[in-house]
Amino acid sequence: MDLLLRNAELIDGSGAARRAADVAVTGDRITAVAAPGTLSPSPQTQVIDLDGLVLAPGFIDIHTHYDAQILWDADLTPSSWHGVTSVIMGNCGFGVAPTLPEHRDIIVRTLENVEGMSMEALNAGIDWCFQTFPQYLAAIDQRPKRLNLGAFQGHTPLRLFVLGGEERPATADEVATMQRLLREALDAGAIGFSTSRQPAHQGAYGRPVPSRFAEVDEVEAMASVLGEAGKGVMQISIGPGLFINEFSALAVRHNIPVTWTALVTRTDKPGAALRTVERAGALPGEVYPQIACRPIVMQITMNDPMPLAQIDEWKEALALPREARAGLYADSSWRDRARPATLAAWEEKERWPKVSVQETKVHGDAVGIPLDQLAAQRGTTPFDLMLDLALADDMATRFQVVLENDADDETGALLADKRTLLGLSDAGAHASQLCDACYSTHLLGHWVRDRKAISLEEGVWRLSGHAATAFRIPERGFVREGYYADLVAFDPGTIGAGDIERVYDQPGGADRLISRSAGVEYMWVNGVAARAGGEDVPGAAAGRLLRS
Repeated sequence: MDLLLRNAELIDGSGAARRAADVAVTGDRITAVAAPGTLSPSPQTQVIDLDGLVLAPGFIDIHTHYDAQILWDADLTPSSWHGVTSVIMGNCGFGVAPTLPEHRDIIVRTLENVEGMSMEALNAGIDWCFQTFPQYLAAIDQRPKRLNLGAFQGHTPLRLFVLGGEERPATADEVATMQRLLREALDAGAIGFSTSRQPAHQGAYGRPVPSRFAEVDEVEAMASVLGEAGKGVMQISIGPGLFINEFSALAVRHNIPVTWTALVTRTDKPGAALRTVERAGALPGEVYPQIACRPIVMQITMNDPMPLAQIDEWKEALALPREARAGLYADSSWRDRARPATLAAWEEKERWPKVSVQETKVHGDAVGIPLDQLAAQRGTTPFDLMLDLALADDMATRFQVVLENDADDETGALLADKRTLLGLSDAGAHASQLCDACYSTHLLGHWVRDRKAISLEEGVWRLSGHAATAFRIPERGFVREGYYADLVAFDPGTIGAGDIERVYDQPGGADRLISRSAGVEYMWVNGVAARAGGEDVPGAAAGRLLRS
């Protein structure tokens, strides 16, 4: 053996009760799981006494958008700080491949608008050394990386590649071309196919993302490719014509796993998420609704008003370059058109009391005060106040907006329901607006230790074995002999996510939000140490491409 981990409190990812154990690793594999003291190391074996730390499978984040970031950040931070050893990217139908040279700007602008990525970082950081999806996977495979990663073939770049951005249903020949390209992507290792009909997904120039122009029959045709290939997961962002009945039918007809986003709790609709689980659970097929374990809270500027993208007048803002949006907000005629719809939309969702100034250069007296209260004090509307504050601060004011998943007790109930699948970190997306890449340590600290909503064994299962099973990731997600040695050792008494910090470390000096971890003491990826003594091991790069 190369490595012997002694005196661990082993939680193996299956949901089974913890037990004392020693674990041996040879090369990239777990070669023994035995009672403490029964394994004999050789003189060359590295022996680490875990002294009662919990030893678990490395965590698997099934919902990330690292498709571009992997091209400039081999460490995939901050996920790698939080016990995550494998990530799945290309969710919601997005990605960077396939992309022809003439479509690169559209892809960048799509990611900017719909996933809140910095255009400056994307333009400076993406190495366009690929055009097809197999070429993209090959480029990722060759790059050093700290973590394992798998990628969906996204519907939006695939459709752009075939239809050239035309906003219409695809012809039969075009659907057949997309099917052929999807099969090539699966054969190259794509983890599956992702798509979106989500009305909030407004892409380049404020237009609906390409996947939203696909008819449901086109989605069905893509599902048939997964079924015929006998591999791959379908991930869908809900929208018109695609909800739980359709997900069940797709899963049954094509014998494929389907996972959908997003099942979130809302204080204005108590119990709705749990009722959806019951309705969906009564239907046949292998279907997984994805849930989050953190409130979805964004810090936005009016330069990037993505949470308002469903409102027609705000699509006009997204259609403009960011530097031109202030002029629109100062236009009284636009305000008169946008005001009624904006006020009504966020009043219906009870959102105005959950909006406040978070960061500002000039409005210190406004920080932390709900915008509806502040507007009442100043004799205006929260819509107008939000714009006036932004304009007076040269568009620098950041507003904290609590979007969804803020019904705490119901979120705990969803976590305890084994029919749901934990995901929705969105790691790599909305980098300057939110940071939920720390969801794994938040789960184990807040929901397991502090709230006791689920057991530690259930929490580890959600982060490892459950994800590996649902996503068909072979020989990972469990601590078993013969499995890959993706492992994390943590202190259950201190594990947690740190405060959100803003840093300026993206290409071009772009900013992002990060959260550091507590209690994650060791991590191994394919048998190689990636973290030791609570700190990253410099230069660790044993990650691999996860292929379907």
